[in-house]
Amino acid sequence: MMDIDRDRDREQRAYERESKRYKAERMKEGTLSPSVMPKLAAPGGHPPPTVGPGLAPLQSQPGYSMPPGPAGPPSQPLGSNAMDTSAQSPAARTAGVFLDELDPAVMPPELKKEGPDYWAVFNPNTKRVIDVDIVHTFPHASVVCCVQFSADGKYLATGCNRTAQIFDLKTGNKTCVLADESANQAGDLYIRSVCFSPDGRYLATGAEDKLIRIWDIAKKRIRHVFDGHQQEIYSLVFSQNGKVIVSGSGDKTARIWDLVDNANNKVLAINEPESLTTDAGVTSVAMSPDGRLVAAGSLDTVVRIWDVASGQLLERLRGHRDSVYSVRFTPDGRGLISGSLDKTLKYWDITPVTGASKRREMIHCTMSFAGHKDYVLSVAVSPDGQWVVSGSKDRSVTFWDSRTATMQCMLQGHKNSVISIDLNQTAQMLATGSGDSQARVWSYTPYNGP
Repeated sequence: MMDIDRDRDREQRAYERESKRYKAERMKEGTLSPSVMPKLAAPGGHPPPTVGPGLAPLQSQPGYSMPPGPAGPPSQPLGSNAMDTSAQSPAARTAGVFLDELDPAVMPPELKKEGPDYWAVFNPNTKRVIDVDIVHTFPHASVVCCVQFSADGKYLATGCNRTAQIFDLKTGNKTCVLADESANQAGDLYIRSVCFSPDGRYLATGAEDKLIRIWDIAKKRIRHVFDGHQQEIYSLVFSQNGKVIVSGSGDKTARIWDLVDNANNKVLAINEPESLTTDAGVTSVAMSPDGRLVAAGSLDTVVRIWDVASGQLLERLRGHRDSVYSVRFTPDGRGLISGSLDKTLKYWDITPVTGASKRREMIHCTMSFAGHKDYVLSVAVSPDGQWVVSGSKDRSVTFWDSRTATMQCMLQGHKNSVISIDLNQTAQMLATGSGDSQARVWSYTPYNGP
């Protein structure tokens, strides 16, 4: 026991030294220095692009990389159907100052919270209304690429190299490990996306080998395999009725898979003329609450919306200045949140395509959330629609007021990029997956004062 305590104390002191050095460098330079964050490089052995690349192989896991970004800034101007408010928004300006200038060491107690291996700061320019706390830390053997809660809120699934894992949130115990022993054992095989079926019986996994596997959780066996994508799969989502699963891949397509009738499968392809010369791989997919729409974020900076029934492309949302890595519908189905390598999130009013009117109207970006110091890699929306939450390569998780785009809280608890986040649908809990080989579960609760 003494050896365990001594090792824990040594690890804690090392983390505190790293945390202090990171804070000092961030305050001194106003940005993340190369000594803190890894160098950038595109996968496949190619030299790193000069602007807008995807995540580099992370320091702890040389074999892991995120999708590459475009080789340069987008050539097209902001689309006429997009309103970029980041330059004008007082909330966005406040958020930027907040991130740059707040030092936890000198902040009053009511505006900060420090745990044994995490800290949070709260915006002094707005009323503090939430508190955050660590609930579970789940170590993994590799980078945690994805996290998702079950619909009943009782379990968390994670994806890493070769395995998907399921944890009981009440006990903190690992209840299931899913690994395809028939897969090629040479090299890495990262699970990029995990998704519970609505009834909790199945887990879908999408991986680098271009296959979607549907697992029977109780039997720990593969029930079905969907094969059709030409490149690796980055994102999966079940429909709320559990009959359909949507996937997004680096092959410039999203696909709709019917779990009952394969004849209803659809390919939602990005085939505009400019996509022939631009990497338009799909990094993220989302399905509207009513199941009528699919949204996809792409490396070419565009968010696209398709009609599920017809497979018709309805809208292209232009406004981001770099690859879009994450998209989520709001719970009421009236809005769409996107997160980008341009370090911002955007809120799109999509009522023109959700309303009963047949008249075509423009979809606008009505809010831009600015304040992250590096790529926004994942976004989520709370079940009540109050909070937009984002995870970033700057290692932070940020809570934003969904009505004003004002930052409420910035949480630092990982030692590397926050690659994936998810919000529990039945409890006030947040899950994070990181390049530091940890998945963490946090609580966010109403703040009642010191």
